[in-house]
Amino acid sequence: MSLATWVAEHYEEKGPASWLAFSLEVCAAVVLFALMCLTCMDVIGRYFFNNAVDGAVEITEIGLALLVFLEMPIITWRGGHVVVDILDNFVSSKVLRVLGLISALLISTGMYYLAERMIYLADRSLRREVVTEYLEIPVGYIVQYIAVMSYVTAALMLTYGIYRIIVETRD
Repeated sequence: MSLATWVAEHYEEKGPASWLAFSLEVCAAVVLFALMCLTCMDVIGRYFFNNAVDGAVEITEIGLALLVFLEMPIITWRGGHVVVDILDNFVSSKVLRVLGLISALLISTGMYYLAERMIYLADRSLRREVVTEYLEIPVGYIVQYIAVMSYVTAALMLTYGIYRIIVETRD
């Protein structure tokens, strides 16, 4: 079975969206596996050899940031975020669609402004040459990554909201 066939069978998204989701999930899986290996090495080194992995906490923090922001666009597009449906039984489907569209616009706007702020903070960190405490990794690049993924999430939330409104209108 080819990779394209496998992706087509296992991903509900179509076209480039399925490849984007696949590539982001592969990256997230690699990061998660690396974090698991790092944690195992750190624990084994700490308890059996009395020597922990230097900078394991920093690498774990960076890995968690990578992991969360790799998955955020995928979860947003699939609608996997928390949804409270208290009003669903009391209001009409048209009102729910309007509320869904407003929600998508507000969330995408919030993610956009979060990304704008992150870009500012990343530039400031790079100008001031801010680095992590032990491994001296430049913090600005990590914050830039968070900003880029927040931009992607904002765009996908906007398209998700419009797509869901159009699909629900047709049904």
